Order: sequence, then C-alpha cells, then structure tokens
Amino acid sequence: MTDSVFLFAYFTGNGEKGMRLASSEDGLVWTDLADSFFIAPNRGLMRDPFLLRGPDESFHLIWTTDWESQDIGYACSKNLIDWSEQRRLPVMSQIEGTRNCWAPEMTYDPKQQQFLIYWASTVEGRFEENGGSSESDYNHRMWSATTRDFESFSAPAVYFDPGFNVIDVTLIHKPGGQTRLIAKDERLHPEKKNLFTCQADTPYGPFSAPSAPFTKSWVEGPAALETGDWTYVFYDVYRDKRYEGKRTKDFIKWEDVSDQLSFPQGARHGSIVTLTRAEYEKLKSQL
Repeated sequence: MTDSVFLFAYFTGNGEKGMRLASSEDGLVWTDLADSFFIAPNRGLMRDPFLLRGPDESFHLIWTTDWESQDIGYACSKNLIDWSEQRRLPVMSQIEGTRNCWAPEMTYDPKQQQFLIYWASTVEGRFEENGGSSESDYNHRMWSATTRDFESFSAPAVYFDPGFNVIDVTLIHKPGGQTRLIAKDERLHPEKKNLFTCQADTPYGPFSAPSAPFTKSWVEGPAALETGDWTYVFYDVYRDKRYEGKRTKDFIKWEDVSDQLSFPQGARHGSIVTLTRAEYEKLKSQL
C-alpha cells in the first residue's frame, strides 16, 4: 500500500452536472470515489475542472463556465465535500472582443506568494495574420493573470503565443527548477489537433519553441502526473470518447501506456491532485 493516493477531477457530457472524482493507487487504473458529483454548477456549465492545493492546504477549483464568456468559475474547499460559494471571476472583462475563456489552470508561486492562472481565449481583431485556422473562426492564445486571494487580479496579458492557435495548456513546475509546458495545437488547417511541449526557466516563461507533437491528432485536455522517474501525460481522445496516455523521463522519448489505462466511462478533460493516505481515508469515510 502506497503512502499517497491520486485523485482525478473530471467532468462528463457537456459539463452540466459538475465535477466528479476518481482515485488511483498507481496512476493507471482510476475508479470513481462516489456515484454522485462532488460539486455542481450553480449556473452555466462546469467543464475542464482544475484542482490545486494551495499553501493553506485548501483545494482551489477553477473551470470553464460556458462555451463563450469572459469569465471562469471558482470555488474552494477544505475537504473536497463542503464548498464555498461559487463565483465567476471576470478575468477577461477588460479585454474588448473576448469571445471565450477555456480550460483555465493555475500554479502557485511560493517565491512571489501568488497564484498564476492561465486560460485560452479568442479575442476578435487579435492575431489576424494567422486566423481562419480552426473551426468557427476561433484563434486562441493563452492569457494569464495573477492573484493572491482570488478577489483582486492583475490585468490579463498574453501568456503563451507559439504563433498559432493553441489551447489546453498544463504546466509541470518545480519551485527552483525548470517548467514544462504541455499544450494542444488547435489548428485544423493544416490539421494538427495534437499535443506538444515547451520549456522555460520559470512558470512565467519565456518558453522555448514547440517540440514535435508527441501524440496523434484529435486529442485534448492533457493531465500530467509525476511518479518515480516518470512523467505520465493522460489525454482525452474526445472523438472516440476514451482516454489514452504516454510517459517519459526526458520529454524526448515517449512510451505509450494506453493499454494499461482504465478511466471511468465518459470521463473528460480533468486534472490530478495527490492526497496522503490519511487524507484519502478520511475523505472516503465522509462519503
């Protein structure tokens, strides 16, 4: 029995019902913790749930609220069962022409004592030199803002622009170490829809040029898990309605582990947190 247990926060369908949690001992076989949803949206949707444990040990949750909006959702919890009031954070309300805020994620910077939140937005009139590369005239770039308290935020700014339509960034950041970025090349013309990596010295960038893709096309929603010497990246093969994954030790050579994976039926674009064994047992006892 391991000292830690992994939790996978995910949504199903279109995000109407909220966030579910699955657990895993090895990061490969995932089982639902309960038959119910742990938190449901009070309005709109709850897509792409991203969970992060903050420095106060609270769990902070952000999510996509609608297909088109200028905000993201936010709630927090001490125990993953009792949640604060849900709020909409108007992160792009200052940017005229914003169509959407998709798949927000975040990391905590202990040096600056702040959260760095990042998400994908299409802003009309921006990056027109390479528009028309995706469906419905979407032309995303990654934007970001910082906050210490989820009440006040820095002005939104372009966070990651690889020179093409990009969404679904997730970071692997070790304080004092290198930051790895994993993202989806969202271009349809030419057809990409695959995942690539970049690196930087800090989570704020600047990031290196994109690597060659390490997945096939038509995948999204990468979720990373570090265990032992390996980094696992799981992703939503959304047209086939299943999860696949690869692992690497150096972000150069990748091994396919898809045949070892088992995710709950219908799981979509989620995120992973780690609990101690004691925390996990306490959570189960409250269900």
